[in-house]
Amino acid sequence: MTEPLLEMNNIWVKFTPSKRPEVVAVEDASISVRENEFVSLIGPSGCGKSTLLRAAAGLEIPSSGEITVDGQPVDGPGADRGMVFQAYTLFPWLTVSENIRFALKKTSLTSAEKDDRVREYIRLIGLEGFENSYPNQLSGGMRQRVAIARALVYRPKILLMDEPFGALDAQTRLLMQELLLQVWENHRSTVLFVTHDVEEAILLSDRILVMTALPGKIKAEIMIDLPRPRSIIEMETSSQFAAYKKQLLELVREEARKSFSRIPDKREA
Repeated sequence: MTEPLLEMNNIWVKFTPSKRPEVVAVEDASISVRENEFVSLIGPSGCGKSTLLRAAAGLEIPSSGEITVDGQPVDGPGADRGMVFQAYTLFPWLTVSENIRFALKKTSLTSAEKDDRVREYIRLIGLEGFENSYPNQLSGGMRQRVAIARALVYRPKILLMDEPFGALDAQTRLLMQELLLQVWENHRSTVLFVTHDVEEAILLSDRILVMTALPGKIKAEIMIDLPRPRSIIEMETSSQFAAYKKQLLELVREEARKSFSRIPDKREA
């Protein structure tokens, strides 16, 4: 078995809000992601999963612990990691092509090589014909496709995705899940993916890590033994998919209950 590409060992993230007690967002969390693996982080709202992802991206400095990518310490953002947020984060004054090409600005590629790479990824995300369109001329799903292409175009070692489809309507979200499956199966990118959607995590992942309620720790690791390539319709109607969904919902619900001081008993209603 190969060595992990991303390793996060004994990560603690603490915040000290003004005039308020210290908040422990992540407590002693350790995870690893191997090359070409798709791993999802799920858990109740506010459990620290996005904080942990931001730490992997170098956008959040852990209070303690160690993070490495391909054996090299992470001490800030780097070209070895691509990040896709829930918000589209495109430059509104740049076209589709220009937004994607911007990610190649600091590479050693020639101008012609950059053009070829941009065309390749526009084809990959199915936006041929929209090369010269601006973000405000695109739908939400199209803008997120551009954001994914921009994160992938310089070929980072690992792609970090923070609820990238959370702001989309249900139908567009399904289409984006299908697109991401196709991209992953064709390119076998290494992905660490944060989502609150259990079905989405099962559909996309090789492995799912469940986090506890705040402070966030790793509660469980579930291997997803479903065949690839995957079809949304085939997966979601299979008994094995349903079994994974039940198991994961029980784990997340157990933690979500801890976020509330008291859940009323139905008999009291």
